[in-house]
Amino acid sequence: MSTEQIRWLLKVMQPERTLASLPGRAGISPEIHAALIGLPPKVYSAELNLMKKEAREAAGELLADPSCASLVDRLYLPRGAKVVAFGDSLTSDPQSWAVILGELLAARRAADGVSFSISAVAAETTTHGLVRIGEVIGQQPDMILFLIGTNDARTQGPHPTKTLVHHEETARNVAELRQRVSRETEARCVWITPPAVNEEQVAGHWGLARFGVRFRNENLARAAGIIRDFDDTVIDAFSNLGTPPRSDLLMGDGLHLTLAGQKQLALEVIKGWSTAK
Repeated sequence: MSTEQIRWLLKVMQPERTLASLPGRAGISPEIHAALIGLPPKVYSAELNLMKKEAREAAGELLADPSCASLVDRLYLPRGAKVVAFGDSLTSDPQSWAVILGELLAARRAADGVSFSISAVAAETTTHGLVRIGEVIGQQPDMILFLIGTNDARTQGPHPTKTLVHHEETARNVAELRQRVSRETEARCVWITPPAVNEEQVAGHWGLARFGVRFRNENLARAAGIIRDFDDTVIDAFSNLGTPPRSDLLMGDGLHLTLAGQKQLALEVIKGWSTAK
């Protein structure tokens, strides 16, 4: 298996997060995680540790820019604030924008005692999000960063007739997520639109094609538009990253982001969040 294939499995499958809701999750060893995605334990651990190291370095590179450091300083975060990033594989990726953001806060806002956690599971739709949001609400966070809806726009097979979640249902789901957070917490929300994809790369990728996964940017644009209409703070990743995003921002599957892409998305989030009132 090539390094590219190994990295794809680690960035996309993430068994440790997929199994996180199981009662016996604490007893699931890294060796079992590795076996579940067909990797030798030593390869799994070494590559994962390297990816996490690269994410920390990416955060350091962002902070080396005084303008970026200033944005992090301006983020609305009360002392001791609890922040949760909520989403799917774009967020649960070990090199995700959320991981990079957590590193930025740890390095730049350590004195504020901010608690940052990630609640994200690969392949989930907004319908799955309705199930999982209760666990996040139970934490009574001060801020929730949402990036969800990409998989709503997903289709299966070469001649699909529907998306996994109809766009009208996506609208109802995200409205319910907003209402639950508003009624049951004091949290502020930042919403990130699903980014666009490279449709041809998605259709031809060795990992996605075996499951018949397809995406069309017109469906993703519809999901992004639902988020874009919110009164909350919105980061328009669909527009800001390009349609499709540049090749250096996308992995070979045309869907998931490279480290450079996640770093760019983290910067977009910081820019948008820093203007929130």
